[in-house]
Amino acid sequence: MADLYESKLSTRVDFPARARAVASIPSLLRLQAFLRMHARRQHEPGICDFTLGNPHQMPQEAYVAALRNQLEPRNELWFAYKSNGVEAQQAAAASLQRLLEMPFEPEDIHLTTGGFTAIAMALKAVADPGDEVIYSLPPWFLYEPIITEAGLVPVKVLIDTETFDLDLMAIASAITPRTRVVIVNSPNNPTGRIYPPALLVKLAAMLELASERNGRRIYLLSDEAYNRIVYDGVRFHSPAEYYPHTLLAYSYGKTHLAPGQRMGYLALPPTMPDRDALREILSALQVAMGWIYPNALLQYALPELETFSIDVGQLQRKRDRLYEELTGMGYRLHRPEGSFYLFVHSPVPDDEAFTESLATRDVFVLPGVLFETPGFFRISLTANEEMVERSLPAFAEAIRLAGVG
Repeated sequence: MADLYESKLSTRVDFPARARAVASIPSLLRLQAFLRMHARRQHEPGICDFTLGNPHQMPQEAYVAALRNQLEPRNELWFAYKSNGVEAQQAAAASLQRLLEMPFEPEDIHLTTGGFTAIAMALKAVADPGDEVIYSLPPWFLYEPIITEAGLVPVKVLIDTETFDLDLMAIASAITPRTRVVIVNSPNNPTGRIYPPALLVKLAAMLELASERNGRRIYLLSDEAYNRIVYDGVRFHSPAEYYPHTLLAYSYGKTHLAPGQRMGYLALPPTMPDRDALREILSALQVAMGWIYPNALLQYALPELETFSIDVGQLQRKRDRLYEELTGMGYRLHRPEGSFYLFVHSPVPDDEAFTESLATRDVFVLPGVLFETPGFFRISLTANEEMVERSLPAFAEAIRLAGVG
């Protein structure tokens, strides 16, 4: 299987170094190879697909209606070029005000084609080529490609694999004079951990001291794609509440489980110094990066989309069902506080081999090696309830054969 993960770039062609670097990232090659293999069986009847955060039931009627309501043109400019729609900015800012109890202004919201481009734009706004970006493993698996494409240097540190909390000492040890950004993802993909205020306060203090020592500001990029997907009534706290130099990236694709409808934003907290100047930089990047505004229909629908989300209660019931069943079988895992995922210890050291054994039983999960954290596997709770029930005998048989359950 190793050759599946090797770059196919010809050494005889003089491709640009940055493009070659992106196309040769081992974690990206592994992900692409896995998805190609998975795609062969993805739509077979009886498959239990726990791989990606994709929908496995029909979209909410409220979501469809919100888009349908904006399809009929109101004027001749209805489908004209669309930048930051004021009504969309107002709705997003009001939503953030309610969630975080901070006075975000509409001008703080820079609308993007999903969370991907919000993250990429944030990095390009505050970092120069050659600067370093720190993030924790296991990561969302596309941080490294986005960082590399921007000409930046990824610096990886491990989390505490017992608590799934950030390892502040590891982050502190990784900071150098070239550090410009630290990425934090909460609720976390893939662990489901929501970082508590006490941890975020310590992180903010550490970054402030490190910035003073370096004589150059270290920014915090808060990836909050799942900040509305929280369980058990937990109150989500953003790093923006504690560290003024935070850029907040958000994606509506998670809130409505419609990742193919590309809409998100990058927000600047009202506490950020010099944010007027940064607003101008971000506005220029929205154009220069390829007119990365969401399409007109999505922006028109955004005020209505802000009034509801997917059924988080249903996700929580699937979380509880899988957590109780899997722990009863002998699997080791934390009960996630948010996001779409369970991050489970593999019963055997070779997580790829174990996930292959599940695949032979028509249960597809992502091995931890795709998240640069071997010894785990990830389950997506967006699988439908029938898939959850059908998968339980396969999980039980796989751990029995592994000699654990």
